Amino acid sequence: MDEDAPEGEVLMFDVPNTVLFGAILVASAIPILWWAVSAGAKSPPSMEHRLRVPDSLDLRDIVLQQSAAERVVRPGFSTLAHWARSVSPSGFVDRLERKIGHAGLRSTWPLERTLATKVMLGVGLGLLGVLRWLLDPSSTGLLALAAVLAILGFVLPDMLIGIQGDKRQKEIARSLPDVLDQIMIAVEAGLGFEAALGYVSQDVTTPLAEELSHTLQDIRVGLTRAQAFESLMRRTDVPELRQFVVALQQAEKMGIPIAKVLRIQAAELRVIRRQTAEEDAQKLPVKLIMPLILCILPALIVVVLAPAAFDAIDTFS
Repeated sequence: MDEDAPEGEVLMFDVPNTVLFGAILVASAIPILWWAVSAGAKSPPSMEHRLRVPDSLDLRDIVLQQSAAERVVRPGFSTLAHWARSVSPSGFVDRLERKIGHAGLRSTWPLERTLATKVMLGVGLGLLGVLRWLLDPSSTGLLALAAVLAILGFVLPDMLIGIQGDKRQKEIARSLPDVLDQIMIAVEAGLGFEAALGYVSQDVTTPLAEELSHTLQDIRVGLTRAQAFESLMRRTDVPELRQFVVALQQAEKMGIPIAKVLRIQAAELRVIRRQTAEEDAQKLPVKLIMPLILCILPALIVVVLAPAAFDAIDTFS
């Protein structure tokens, strides 16, 4: 101990700095864990590795061959997802799974990963707020901020998935008439309906083409055309696509040529697309009010009133 230090002085940690350092560590742990899981997901084992049979099936060796993400992080994610599923209200998990399907994130953001991320963000951000409150326990606003951060971390994945789902549904509705035209041309050229679906889904790179490819795979594995298109309607939840599927099912029951149905539906959906664009254009002036008030109006006031204000100041001074 330093001889110049006053007698009786006790060395101790700086509590605020220690708490702040702990908060930084907690905030850094979340992206590190996510990076570990993403790295494990992006590097699947090769086919040769999967088919190779070891000389001795030692469970310990098999476990040790796995990466840290597969041995530690992924089981932790599964535990968090199971806990979140058990405490979630009735129907919440089903709605979240439908939103993930609407956004086209079934492979990249499955339900288990989304639930675990919601828990980690909620707990992590809430803990950051609590640690910040410990620096100043007399401030009740910081404690309320911790609760707000926890809620925000829990609902943020839902918001992002919902935004992505709405965007994807609009893209499907916008591209549907053009895709129907291509299917109609292929059918009139002599291809069968399933062959036309396969041709269009391979030629076009859109969300609708991905869903049609999924539908074609369902038909190939044994589902009837009606069952496959019912699944398509549930996955996308797009009114325009539902209208086309219903018309296609009715035409199949009544024996109407598919090319005729495709031509009529493409024309009707093109009218709906134009009406939707006109409706969005009519909403544009209302949406521009707030940007005008917040951005352009202050600058306009400064340009118009500043000279008069300077003249008034010179006059009265």
